[in-house]
Amino acid sequence: MVESAQTFDKLPSVQQLVNHYNTTLSQTHLRELLNDENRNQHLRASLQNQDGSEVILDLTHVKVDEAAVKLLHQVTSDVQLHEKIEGMFTGQKLNNTEKRSVLHVALRMREDETLIVPDSTEGDAVKNVHEVLKRIHAFSELVRSGQVKGYSGKTLKNTLILGIGGSYLGPEFVFEALRQDASSKQAADGRQLKFLANVDPIDFNRAIQGLDIEETLVVINSKTFTTAETILNAVTVKNYIINHYKNLHPDVEDTQSFVQAHFCAVSTNLPLTSQFGVADDRVFGFWDWVGGRFSVCSAVGVLPLSLHYGYENVRDFLSGVKSIDDHFRNTHDLSQNLPVLLGLYGFYNTHVAGHNTRSILPYCQSLLKFPAHIQQLDMESNGKSVTKEGVRFTDGAQAGPIIFGEPGTNGQHSFYQLMHQGRVIPAEFIGFSQSQTPIHIDGYPVSNHNELMSNFFAQPDALALGKTLEQLKAEGVPEFLYQHKLFTGDRPSLSILFTGKLTAFACGQLLGLYEHRVAVEGFIYGINSFDQWGVELGKVLAKDVRNVFADKEKGQDVDVKSKFNPATAYLLEKYLEKM
Repeated sequence: MVESAQTFDKLPSVQQLVNHYNTTLSQTHLRELLNDENRNQHLRASLQNQDGSEVILDLTHVKVDEAAVKLLHQVTSDVQLHEKIEGMFTGQKLNNTEKRSVLHVALRMREDETLIVPDSTEGDAVKNVHEVLKRIHAFSELVRSGQVKGYSGKTLKNTLILGIGGSYLGPEFVFEALRQDASSKQAADGRQLKFLANVDPIDFNRAIQGLDIEETLVVINSKTFTTAETILNAVTVKNYIINHYKNLHPDVEDTQSFVQAHFCAVSTNLPLTSQFGVADDRVFGFWDWVGGRFSVCSAVGVLPLSLHYGYENVRDFLSGVKSIDDHFRNTHDLSQNLPVLLGLYGFYNTHVAGHNTRSILPYCQSLLKFPAHIQQLDMESNGKSVTKEGVRFTDGAQAGPIIFGEPGTNGQHSFYQLMHQGRVIPAEFIGFSQSQTPIHIDGYPVSNHNELMSNFFAQPDALALGKTLEQLKAEGVPEFLYQHKLFTGDRPSLSILFTGKLTAFACGQLLGLYEHRVAVEGFIYGINSFDQWGVELGKVLAKDVRNVFADKEKGQDVDVKSKFNPATAYLLEKYLEKM
């Protein structure tokens, strides 16, 4: 490791990489690079699955040459990437600001594996994980089979998840991804799963709409059971259930029995869950080495998804993530390590090439919630400007791009205009060789899925190659439209192709690729990707505003001018006049 460099941008390999890009690659068009098949063949990597399918990563449309690739590999050596990856799998306290291990990989480990958490009394993390998984398996089967019922004796066919951030975005992504998977769809027949995340009362009304509350099991996802939004929503749902049953059974005084029949929780705070009314045997724990945005493989995701899709399908999902864990940890040939390559070329596009935005473009409608999950996963992890050691980045050095995305081809009719003729936004295309729900209409030249995938293959070329003045002239385009129809091209992208369909296993693989990609980029930047101090300040300031609202609701006079800056005080007074 280069010890003299305090921040990543001072590493000689990084500086050489930036210089090479500025002096050579920025002057070389992707049209020229793509015509070099010797170059191209070194920018493809794949992972072979046991069923014969592959996960293929195509980096040919990134603006790199052989020299840039060598320098990127030098960067991994300079930051001791292999050592840091191994440190994550062995429980080193990579989250140094909170003095915690980062062990979401333990959530996917096989039961015959062992991982003793260093400097901890909890013992074998893998054993503890599988004890919770067995409880979830047993409980979810009791609910799904109708042996565990609601207060009125009805089968609990509906699941309502209360959570926010990673306790919501991760499970929702997987839920949507598997809705049209044949095995998962069959297992979920006759069931509903809904989410309540926002403290906005509109979200509550949207969530309960169409639900028979007597057939609904509520899952509260809150590690500490103190998350403000989640607990307020939990109390709101609790009161709704109590009022429902009190109207039906006005003589029943013990409302606790209403609550116990319809609530379970994922939390580590048994005193508070018990105080709320959740029975202890319906509380499923996880550990402080699981960050919220990495928690979908914990009880946070496994419990509600098992209730809806059945444990076997969720187990396949976990196996898919595990396959990427093993590949990531054990593939020391960096030219074939998919998460490492994703991280390296993400870093390259962001810092070296200077593009501060990244678009996630799944050509699969079932992945409609994947960009939102990756937005949180990446931006909350790597949206930092200080090293793990507390050294602030120098001016001009930034970590973490802005993430957004939309399934194709919807996005093509939304923001691709800007991507083609406006700002340069590195794109990441995700596709599958087969559809979850194939359709082929007689008389049409291709199936619906192939119509979709024709765009998956065309868009990277359209971004890279563009359209020249010579081509426009040859097509007979009127001269006054030349500049309007000119596409400069030279816009980078990468593609991930799964040579099968989106199954639970493939869904897990996709998640694993991006989880580890985030870690790799964080390791290169030298930051702590596993804390999130940036979310704290707003919460603190919100308490001051909440206190003003509380006083106002009590009928007390409030003086906002003495408590807030003039700009905020003005708008706040306008709100108070009409609240």
